[in-house]
Amino acid sequence: MSKLLKYARLECERRFLLAALPARIDPDAGYRQIRDLYIEGTRLRLRSVSSPEGERIEQKLNQKLQAPSGDAAHRIVTSVYLDPAEYARLAALPGRRLEKRRYAYTHDGRAFAIDVFGGPLAGLVLAEIALDSEAELRALPLPAFAHCEVTELPLFTGGELARREPAEVLVEMRRLLDAVVR
Repeated sequence: MSKLLKYARLECERRFLLAALPARIDPDAGYRQIRDLYIEGTRLRLRSVSSPEGERIEQKLNQKLQAPSGDAAHRIVTSVYLDPAEYARLAALPGRRLEKRRYAYTHDGRAFAIDVFGGPLAGLVLAEIALDSEAELRALPLPAFAHCEVTELPLFTGGELARREPAEVLVEMRRLLDAVVR
C-alpha cells in the first residue's frame, strides 16, 4: 500500500444519515458551499468550496479510491489544488453535479461535517467524521443526532450520489428514515 499512498492519504471515516439538520445549527450561517463535478468516465471529482457570501475558498481535483482492505470506512484520497484558470478549464468537462452546504458540528467533543444537499437531492442530510485511529473509528457510537449509519451503503458516497438518479437516492433515504433503527 505504500506506493498507493506516495502522493495520497488514507481517509478513515464513517457516514450517518440524519432526519434533519441538528437544531443547534443555524441553516443560514457558518457553512461552506460545496459544488462538485464528478467527471464522466473517470473516478475524478472537481470541487469548488466557497463562503456563504460567494468568496472562493478552494478549488481542487480529487480522486477517491477504495482502500485495498475493501473496508468501506477507508478510502485513498489524492488532491490537486487548482488556480481559477485550471478550475474553469476542468469545469467545462461533462459530468454529474452535486451541491451541498457543509456545516462544522461538534458533538461529544468530536468534529463532524454535516452536509445538506440541494438541487435534486434536497432533503438529504448526511454527517461524516474522520478519525485518526482505527480503534477510535470503530468505538464511536451512533451519534444522538443521527438516525442511522450508512458507511457500508455505497449509495451514500459522493460518487454514487452523483451517478444515481436522485429519485432512487431519495426513496432509499425515506425507507431508512422510516425504519426504526435505534
